[in-house]
Amino acid sequence: MVKRLFQFIEREISGLHEAAYLLGFFALLSQLLGFLRDRLLASYFGAGEALDIYYAAFRVPDLIFIWSASMVSLSVLIPFLSRKREEGKAAAREFLDSVFSAFFAFILLVGIVAFLMAPKLASLLFPGFSAEMLSMTAYLMRIMLLQPIFLGLSNLFASITQLERRFFIYAVSPILYNLGIIIGVFFFFPLMGLQGLAWGVVLGAFLHLGIQVPVLLRTGMMPRFRFSKDFALIREVLLVSLPRTLALSLQNITVLLLTAFGSLLGAGSIAIFNLSWNLQSVPLSIVGASYSIAAFPTLAGLWTKGEKGIFVSTLSAALRHILFWSMPALVLFVVLRAQIVRTVLGSGAFDWSDTRLTAAALALFAVSVVAQSISLLFTRSYYAAGKSRTPLFIALGGALVTVCSAFLFSELFTREPFARYFLESLLRVSDLNGTLMLILPLSYSVGAIVSAFVFWILYTRDFQKFESGVSSTFWQSFASSIIMGFASYLLLNVFNAVFDLHTTLGIFLQGLFSGLGGLAVGISVLYLLGNLEIREIWRTFHHKIWKAKFIGPDPTETTF
Repeated sequence: MVKRLFQFIEREISGLHEAAYLLGFFALLSQLLGFLRDRLLASYFGAGEALDIYYAAFRVPDLIFIWSASMVSLSVLIPFLSRKREEGKAAAREFLDSVFSAFFAFILLVGIVAFLMAPKLASLLFPGFSAEMLSMTAYLMRIMLLQPIFLGLSNLFASITQLERRFFIYAVSPILYNLGIIIGVFFFFPLMGLQGLAWGVVLGAFLHLGIQVPVLLRTGMMPRFRFSKDFALIREVLLVSLPRTLALSLQNITVLLLTAFGSLLGAGSIAIFNLSWNLQSVPLSIVGASYSIAAFPTLAGLWTKGEKGIFVSTLSAALRHILFWSMPALVLFVVLRAQIVRTVLGSGAFDWSDTRLTAAALALFAVSVVAQSISLLFTRSYYAAGKSRTPLFIALGGALVTVCSAFLFSELFTREPFARYFLESLLRVSDLNGTLMLILPLSYSVGAIVSAFVFWILYTRDFQKFESGVSSTFWQSFASSIIMGFASYLLLNVFNAVFDLHTTLGIFLQGLFSGLGGLAVGISVLYLLGNLEIREIWRTFHHKIWKAKFIGPDPTETTF
């Protein structure tokens, strides 16, 4: 039994779709724990000041993690480690020790500075908070500054576990991270109050790191504090990672600025923004991130060999399947938004008003799910081709569009009541308070769609046009998704009289059967249209994807 388990862990990938589906499966497991985490938080606190403080305190530690850990990310370190291992284990160890020492010194220094400046950072970033809220935000922030240290080291250690082919171990790390947060809600919060939530985050980060330590000890590759006299290679690592680090940081800075803006929009705005963000991240993680990560090694190898035609063909195949899966997800999330939010979050202190407002925010986020997914693929394709500046510039432009949109929408909705009423009526929340926070997800989606459009234009200029099948998939998926959404909407009304909508189970079953019915209609439409992806998916599952090797996701690009 044990032997079979290790054979399962170390199997080689047999294809793009097999790897993507396995990535999606493990992403789904992590997201399910994320659902439980968010449900507990929503049930305990509702969309109010407590969750606003909790999510606000996250932002600075997350930014530190992204900025520091992406410098030693998997896609950066693995090529260097592979090269050093060819020179011998001693060379690989010296390189790893130097990177570990430099990284730990850097992140520790940044953490100390952030710890000392936490009260000023909280006041600067969240001007809408009261003095009491700012004090608690700074306190939680200081505790959570341990998180980027643990996650950053875990990210560094993951490069070794990947090279040692221990993919399953790293795959479960995000699951353990969410488990730590859940323990914080269940056990630490009743004992310590809000600071217990912060310690739960720290526990999750520690578990994320700790599961990899035994592997490093067994392989004899546990890093030690030792600075190499040759800083040229360290400098090379930094130069390679810098554009990618800046691009990832820009997205995190954008979310930080939107969170700061949310502090001015009333209690609960930050909580609703983050809860709806987590929900919309599910299809993005399962579809967009899975295909982009699965395609990256193949794309990099093809570009290195000069096989640009196959490069574009492989990218087109990944893009077709992203469109195929993400368009139905977009429509279902919009049509079933209330059922999704109520099922996942609707309990305890999270009332019906919180549900409706979060559902409206989810719908606005969902509009850009397709754009976000294809942007992830385009970004990876540029990295595979060694062109890291284009994603950086597009990330900068997208951030500017998002932030400017937030201010413009704020002015528009304040000065022109009709514009605000139109959006509220469209999302059926005109009778609720706090609807001004909807400019946050709306602005984010505008920035994401603009970025995807620019990516598409520049890609056809820098490489070549996609295969004709991409256009066919787009229109087939678009048509079937619209019909599917209409069918799901009709079924919602049919099941109104079938299930008890005053219970979570009744709402879940209404959404489930409405969604399944809509999917059946959508699949039938695709079959009648002779859709290519339906046949490819069938062949993929006949390849026994559970025998494919798992590629661990890069935590700097993972939504936990």
